Amino acid sequence: MIDFFLDAFGSQITRRALLGGLLAATMTSLIGTWVVIRGLAFFGDAMAHGVLPGIALAAVWGFNLTLGAAVSAVVMVLGINLVHRTTKLSDDTGIGLLFVGMLALGVVIISRQNSFAGDLNGFLFGDVLGVRRGELILGSIALIVTFVGVVVGHRPFLALSIDADKAATLGLRPGIAHVAMLILLSLTVVASFRVVGTLLVFGFLVAPPATAVLLVRRVPVAMAVAVLFGWLAVVLGLAVSYHADTAASATVAGVAVGQFFVVLAGSELLRSIGRVRRRKVSASSESDPVASTVSV
Repeated sequence: MIDFFLDAFGSQITRRALLGGLLAATMTSLIGTWVVIRGLAFFGDAMAHGVLPGIALAAVWGFNLTLGAAVSAVVMVLGINLVHRTTKLSDDTGIGLLFVGMLALGVVIISRQNSFAGDLNGFLFGDVLGVRRGELILGSIALIVTFVGVVVGHRPFLALSIDADKAATLGLRPGIAHVAMLILLSLTVVASFRVVGTLLVFGFLVAPPATAVLLVRRVPVAMAVAVLFGWLAVVLGLAVSYHADTAASATVAGVAVGQFFVVLAGSELLRSIGRVRRRKVSASSESDPVASTVSV
């Protein structure tokens, strides 16, 4: 078993991929916990796809792809806030409109290029085996900012998740907290897309935190558990990809989602066993009057 992992990470390319994947998993797990708790999964999905036009334009014009993704992320956040403030439509409607519009625009821009299929696959699914030093530096900086953000914003984020009106009463400024959370989410998407792609970054944002929430309730503990599940998905996914010759980023994301269903099945099994035991104890107490009297 040890050789299984040693062989997979024996080259500099796979070790760099491992480091990039661990950085992406840590960032997405930290902010992704709030995404799951607040029910912002749809926004996370929209953001992951919404950066595609900026990436496509940056590729066509020869600019930095990360800068293009950042511009698109800003447009997404501003656009959603504009729909929310100027119409009576729900946030989901604004998110859905921008989600489809930005994704369509990105695909249209990329389709004008001769290398359409290759560029689209690279942007959507990433190339974890092609992680470079600059991307690792960017990921490290984004991780530090994300960590500081979730620590400093823990109290207002928690109050916002429970009751926005009460948070306002306590002077925690839920509007600012909401925008800060969206900025951290955008930063995570922008910093991670070069590793796992705009499509699969969504799996990292949701799967490890959702798995953690099945097991624990306290937010800081859930974040720590989510990071561990994210790391496990990266290590196991890259090792499986190496030996099975499958797409690395997709394999890692698949393992992350698979973990959720394994833990879900295990949790349901334990709950079923617990219910059966309680029924047996209850039936035993009812059939034994002496035992019932003693218990009373």
